[in-house]
Amino acid sequence: MALAKQRELNGKARILLVDDHAVVRYGIAQLLNRQNDMTVCGEEEDASHALGAIESTKPDLVIADISLKESSGLELVRNIKAQYPGLPVLVVSVHDESIYAEIAFRAGALGYLMKQEALDQILIAIRRVLNGAIYVSDALAAKMLQQQIRGQTPDFNESPVKNLSDRELEVFKLIGQWKTTRDIAEELHLSVKTIEYYREQIKRKLSLKNAAELTQRATSWVHREIPT
Repeated sequence: MALAKQRELNGKARILLVDDHAVVRYGIAQLLNRQNDMTVCGEEEDASHALGAIESTKPDLVIADISLKESSGLELVRNIKAQYPGLPVLVVSVHDESIYAEIAFRAGALGYLMKQEALDQILIAIRRVLNGAIYVSDALAAKMLQQQIRGQTPDFNESPVKNLSDRELEVFKLIGQWKTTRDIAEELHLSVKTIEYYREQIKRKLSLKNAAELTQRATSWVHREIPT
């Protein structure tokens, strides 16, 4: 694999940081540059500049947040997957992994880590993703295993929910957490009108008649691991 050969030649994995908070980038960069097997090759705060940086810096791994300056980290992950299919992406975000990890994996990420995790976890996550493995927290891995054992995890590819876009799925899951339209708008940095549009699109795609059915379906989806 080209990326593996490049690491063999350079001795260190080259990592591109994409986050709209300079302090976060600085902290992660300080940690990574102290390691013997990795180095930060660039830092960006939005998706468009990140794609340009990938072309110029040739990283072995991209670490990206979901919320970027005037852009979407999920869209960035999707574009990386399309343009650089061999380049792994690790999402490091404040957003709840129970909602966003699945969306990130759908977009093409290999790992998902919440920012409140201990610093040593990011090193574990990076090394795992660089080796081509998937990284999720122990808590999320346990939940996924529990779902599998109970046989209660629906096949996502066979569900009508698979027809939702990533943004629609974000909204759908937040509805399932009983968040209001205004709450969702604030969390996703979108207008209330835009969230209302997404709600209508979700109802149409899932053949739901009204807001009550939408809430019921979303709640059921979010809490599908709970036995009934």
